[in-house]
Amino acid sequence: MPLNRNRLILILASALALGGFLIICNARAGIGFPLDDAWIHQTYARNLADRGEWAFLPGQPSAGSTAPLWSALLAVGHLVGGNPPYFWTYLLGGLCLASLALSGQIAFNRLSRPAHPALPWVGLLLAVEWHLVWAAASGMETILQALLSVALFALLLRPASPRLFFAAGALVGFSAWVRPDGLTLIGPALFAALLLPGPARARLTRAGVTLAGFAVLFIPYLGFNLALAGELWPNTFFAKQAEYAILIQQPLCARLGSLAALPLVGVGVTLLPGALYAVIKSTRRLLSAWRSASAIQPGDLVLLAMFLWWLGYTVIYALRLPVTYQHGRYLMPAMPVFFLLGLLGTVWLLSDLPLAQKWRRRLRFAVALTIAGVTLSFYALGARSYSNDVAIIQTEMVQTAHWVAQNTPPDALVAAHDIGALGYYADRQLVDLAGLISPEVIPFIRDETRLVAYLDERQVDYLVTFPGWYPQLIQNRPLLYTTGGLSAPAQGGENMAVYRWLLTP
Repeated sequence: MPLNRNRLILILASALALGGFLIICNARAGIGFPLDDAWIHQTYARNLADRGEWAFLPGQPSAGSTAPLWSALLAVGHLVGGNPPYFWTYLLGGLCLASLALSGQIAFNRLSRPAHPALPWVGLLLAVEWHLVWAAASGMETILQALLSVALFALLLRPASPRLFFAAGALVGFSAWVRPDGLTLIGPALFAALLLPGPARARLTRAGVTLAGFAVLFIPYLGFNLALAGELWPNTFFAKQAEYAILIQQPLCARLGSLAALPLVGVGVTLLPGALYAVIKSTRRLLSAWRSASAIQPGDLVLLAMFLWWLGYTVIYALRLPVTYQHGRYLMPAMPVFFLLGLLGTVWLLSDLPLAQKWRRRLRFAVALTIAGVTLSFYALGARSYSNDVAIIQTEMVQTAHWVAQNTPPDALVAAHDIGALGYYADRQLVDLAGLISPEVIPFIRDETRLVAYLDERQVDYLVTFPGWYPQLIQNRPLLYTTGGLSAPAQGGENMAVYRWLLTP
């Protein structure tokens, strides 16, 4: 099947998958985003488009965006029209999803030996896998980072050359502008550069050009953060770790297990045996080649690099930020790599089982039917979850932001933990209790006693929060407004509230 036809199939599948989520969401909750963080990106994007400045609050440059490249891409939507530019945002997510599906199919084709049927069924699965569709519709950079991770491994599966490894390094540097954790991709890039077949001098050259390509884009990224915030990393790099530091007290095995289980919520659970088999088979072939001093297969080496990166990515989050909320969105960039390992290993396992041809065909059909059924079932569940997530943001964060805009003085100083919708709709000066644009809060981000003193010192006028998040802060503070939304309580949450902070003029 011609590649052009494959592209059309995957573009259509991605559009239908994303469109299905949005249609279901619009019918149940209206159009919106499932995360308040998406409104942070939109606020940076709008200020960049309208004012030409990198700032969340107009006139106050800051490094509160985890993904400067994504915010810059969103700014195009504000330039061409739309407030907010929903169509442009979803279009970006859809293009990334389609490109991810195509890159995944290419990587699978290069890994599988012999070649398998030309229908891009691997790409089709990636295009409708619910985590990835959720990411594409989230308004966040997650789907772009997932694309870059798969694209790197597809690139490393091409014939090795210095030019290829320079491109691989540059892709890793590029990924830093999308998310700081994209830097982890330098590991598999150097792993392949140093261990793929070739003379020692050629391997060192490949590693050197990989680092050179990486530096070309990574050094400007560090300079960008340094100019904005006086730090080499964005504020979010420190703020999230400080906010959830208490989770580090859990046993490491429990943290690692809860994170590693995230891709299994859906089709991943059917692919787990295949993923394990792929790693075991490739490792055995590599060990056999090294023992016999015969030529190793580059695909086996890259497959091992994929597994080690996925595992290492999960371990890093278990060590530094072991959060599993919002369907594991921090682990979503690594999920398609796990799915590729599982799909490839499943094909290998079915081929290697000692079965008669008749029973092998029946088993393949049964496995394919199971994978398809689980994928589509969780797609439907994922669409429902997405609409619930959007409903919560719309009825809590966005609704509260509109109330603040309509019922507080223009010069009011508002303290809040979720600043995205407030920044976009309320146009008020903000104190960010999450530390993204108020980095001075980070050292005492969970210490309510110190937060009280800090808010008093800043002479904050209003506090916007979910009551359960800061029980000490809201004590004896007059309640001015609560959303009364139904979606958050139905999901086990509570309604956002606005309190008067400054009690005396």
